[in-house]
Amino acid sequence: MSLPSLEADCERCAALCCVLLPFDKSEAFAFDKHGGEPCRHLTGDHRCSIHDRLEARGFRGCIRFDCHGAGQRVVQELHGGRSWIDDPDLMSEMEADFRRMRRVHELLLLLREAARLPLTDAQARTCSALTSDLAPEEEWTREEFAMFDLPAAESAVKAFLSGLHDTVSRKEAD
Repeated sequence: MSLPSLEADCERCAALCCVLLPFDKSEAFAFDKHGGEPCRHLTGDHRCSIHDRLEARGFRGCIRFDCHGAGQRVVQELHGGRSWIDDPDLMSEMEADFRRMRRVHELLLLLREAARLPLTDAQARTCSALTSDLAPEEEWTREEFAMFDLPAAESAVKAFLSGLHDTVSRKEAD
């Protein structure tokens, strides 16, 4: 089974985090921005005009943020390379997909870390099955992804991880 990339590739995204995510003026952000509002530093070609100076300009939050590859997966896989940039009517769909895909990728990261533990055969099979549910062999269509029962998957992953207490304790004892 091959996992989707869990590394952000901004070149293959459509500045989803720079538009969709809100932030408040703080030590992490130099000004307030509402969700759905493009960042004022987003250029006409949808790149960050201060990317090389984020920290100096007061945007440590941008440096710390990581979508774990959800942005490019939404644009490339679910929307076939199309985005709100080409079709502004796609914004609400892309927002919903981005929020769900970020959660899927967070769960995949947790399962990837769990797989590094000395799992029993049964635990390894469960981990693999949960990973397969979140990263099917065939890419998701937008319709399949919209119908995917994310709350059930979250519950199953949480239950699995909660059951690893003894495994983690054994690893720490080694």
